[in-house]
Amino acid sequence: MQTVISAQQGTHRSGAMRRLWTVAPGLVLTGLLAYASVQLGKVRWLESNGISALTVAIGLGMVLGNTVYPRLGAIAGPGVELSKTTLLRLGVILYGLRLTFQDIGNVGWTGVAIDAAVLCSTFGLACFFGTRVFGLDRRTAMLIGAGSSICGAAAVMAAEPVVRGRAEQVMVAVAAVVVFGTLAIFLYPLLYHLVAKYRLFDLSPTEYGIYAGSTIHEVAQVLAAGRAVGEQATNAAVIAKMVRVIMLAPFLILLSGYLSRTSVGHAGGVDSINSATESPRRGVVIPWFALGFVAVAGFNSLALLPKAAVRQMIDIDTVLLAMAMAGLGLTTHVSAIRKAGIKPLALAAVLFIWLVLGGFAINAGITALLK
Repeated sequence: MQTVISAQQGTHRSGAMRRLWTVAPGLVLTGLLAYASVQLGKVRWLESNGISALTVAIGLGMVLGNTVYPRLGAIAGPGVELSKTTLLRLGVILYGLRLTFQDIGNVGWTGVAIDAAVLCSTFGLACFFGTRVFGLDRRTAMLIGAGSSICGAAAVMAAEPVVRGRAEQVMVAVAAVVVFGTLAIFLYPLLYHLVAKYRLFDLSPTEYGIYAGSTIHEVAQVLAAGRAVGEQATNAAVIAKMVRVIMLAPFLILLSGYLSRTSVGHAGGVDSINSATESPRRGVVIPWFALGFVAVAGFNSLALLPKAAVRQMIDIDTVLLAMAMAGLGLTTHVSAIRKAGIKPLALAAVLFIWLVLGGFAINAGITALLK
């Protein structure tokens, strides 16, 4: 009996070692790209312009993915796939360390209401314009909507397991939100200074910060737009953005519940052909990593861990997310993005205009109503 147990343990160990060796090359590759992107993300020019390590990782991954990686795919493929899936979910969970429930209290119910209104309206417009006006498949429209309405590339990646988007759909969505999020870095401070110069209306640095945090895509981009105005604006912008980020978890759960009752490929998009081959969804597919995200944020709210430990874990999380982004870039071919055409960018442009104009109207209206 003891011999049989020992043999089974030996078999399990050998099997685990084989799996480890299978994924090791891909993990090393995405790890190296993540390390390079984190270091490049610290370059002052990139940092000041809101270009984060995640954006750099996608770019580096795409460069290799369309040059060298096709010759390495057979060896590195399993590890790259692990980076895009398992490490992504772990990264989303640890993302909760970047905020606390106290952040919600700092912006008050006004900030929460503004963020919720911006999120719901932007995602709704993405689904409507994406499928009805631009004729996009619903997966791409939802991914662009998630990135525009919540937190850019990180939201796109978090929504991908729920929407079940293909690599090229995710890449198109990430590219679209990065383009207009970067544009916001320069446009928002310009608008603030024009309003102040010509005294068009009263807009305090705090109000500007909440406006920027509730409508700009990426956290890094929000920081850059806030810093261009001042510390008071930066603090308000970051808090408003963090409240918006924490809405990612309930958003994913609600989206999963909605998709469990309808086919993702429905509504006449090109994706309907692909969805016909998929098995129908049964029940709500709960994105457990989203619940983990909330749990980690709640634990972080208790301030039980030393700040140094939290910073180290956030650095680890950045690496995990960068590895996931690198994996995405490695498996995305330029031809697939080119095939998608101008329509995804057009949708992202419409959503950007809505965030700038409609987002300001939402900020002004809710602030006046709840004052």
